[in-house]
Amino acid sequence: MTDFLIGFPEGLLLLFFTTFVSHGLPITIQRFYTVNSWIWLIGSVVVMITAWQANKGDSQHDESTLSPEERLKLENLDIGDNIIADIAEEMEKDASDWEHTLQQEHVQERHYHPGKAMVNALITGVFFLLGGLLPFLPYLRNEDFSAAAKGSVGICFGVMILFSLVKSRMTNQGVPAMVLRNVLYTAAVLLGAFIMQMIFK
Repeated sequence: MTDFLIGFPEGLLLLFFTTFVSHGLPITIQRFYTVNSWIWLIGSVVVMITAWQANKGDSQHDESTLSPEERLKLENLDIGDNIIADIAEEMEKDASDWEHTLQQEHVQERHYHPGKAMVNALITGVFFLLGGLLPFLPYLRNEDFSAAAKGSVGICFGVMILFSLVKSRMTNQGVPAMVLRNVLYTAAVLLGAFIMQMIFK
């Protein structure tokens, strides 16, 4: 469900921001729809690419010891053998501490292959699109953008509260802190959109 926790709020807040900024600008209704549709679609692609990169992992950091290539780079920097040995020892110690922490917290490491990473990226993109649709929907249903903007604000705050309740349950975090944090994020996005609208109006 990490795909949901990442994709959904990003889509919700991005489209909330862009629709609120652009609804008050001197642009045609068609231009409004075109611009925000492209932002919605391009944003989903960017999120999918980012999620794929994160999910497939970074093989460079799979090694818990100093690789021969890294040792050679350090030697080329005229670093003494004793310091290189200390670095290698610290890397091994950090790796051991990390493994111990994972065992204590009962965390299962998953090694993603490109296919699995691609599936997760696509799911993240779908959740992004779903989240982005919610603040966009009032504008699609009502071309009176002032009224639609009020509806979009109400939807975003309501949905963010529901999202916070779901996230707190999924992650075992406190409900009041989670709700307050996400409501403040949404309020900050609204304030930023309002300021941007005033600047470009």
